[in-house]
Amino acid sequence: MIARVPASSANLGPGFDTLALALSLYLEVEANPADSFSVFAFGEGSDLAVSDSHLGSQVAMRVLGHARVHLNVRSQIPLGRGLGSSAAFVSACAAALGAEDPFLVASSFDGHPENAAASVFGGFVTATSVGSEYVSRSLPVDPELAAVVVIPSNELATKTARGVLPKSVSFSDAVFNLGRMGLLIAGFSDLGQLVEQATQDRLHQSYRSALFPESVEVIAALEESGAIAACWSGAGPTMIGFCRASDSAAIADRVAEWVAGKGGKYVVRELKADFKGLVTADSYGADFKPLEVASL
Repeated sequence: MIARVPASSANLGPGFDTLALALSLYLEVEANPADSFSVFAFGEGSDLAVSDSHLGSQVAMRVLGHARVHLNVRSQIPLGRGLGSSAAFVSACAAALGAEDPFLVASSFDGHPENAAASVFGGFVTATSVGSEYVSRSLPVDPELAAVVVIPSNELATKTARGVLPKSVSFSDAVFNLGRMGLLIAGFSDLGQLVEQATQDRLHQSYRSALFPESVEVIAALEESGAIAACWSGAGPTMIGFCRASDSAAIADRVAEWVAGKGGKYVVRELKADFKGLVTADSYGADFKPLEVASL
């Protein structure tokens, strides 16, 4: 079976570990029976070593009880950049292997149900653990919502980014984030209500900026180029600006000019919200075409 899922941007500023948006970069996994575990990878992540500890082998063991499979992986999603690459891979891999609930498999592996929910269900989602279960709900989103992302060449591991966060937060910071999250949800449902302050945050972005000091400058460049609001994408170091689809090309061009002035240390991509989530080759029928991939 062949399964394809979109990338995801989580947190979205104030929605730390609870909100995510599916984006139009994709990862595709084809799974076939084999005598032993093997992987052919194309595009992003194609240089990763293959071993028994490979994430695909672990997913196969979870879904099938063995790892006698061959995986063809094609990915447009850069690794370690805050675009949900691991959740996307586990979601697509689990689906290609025949898992009944790819969202559950990906949530339990990745520990971030919001990323998994966006990749599996598409659109704008909220997800969390409730007792021993993972629960996801779709949120309303303006069909005109688009994004411009600025992707640095360097990776930033989620574990590293999480390691700089405080173990407790103040009452005022918690209230600040809840208020901004309300603005964000309202703004994503109707872009006419989206304001720059909707992506402000006091729980993670300022702490993580020590790991990527350029983040402040990149966010400013996105906003000065016309993005309505901008923030970290997931744990970074990708920064993301939100806008109307009709404005995204012009904004991306202006940001690309800024990047050129910085020596081209970043890749600028104009993306749309994905509303399909997980799809299989069978759902496409004769119209299915392999995913076109190229590394950054």
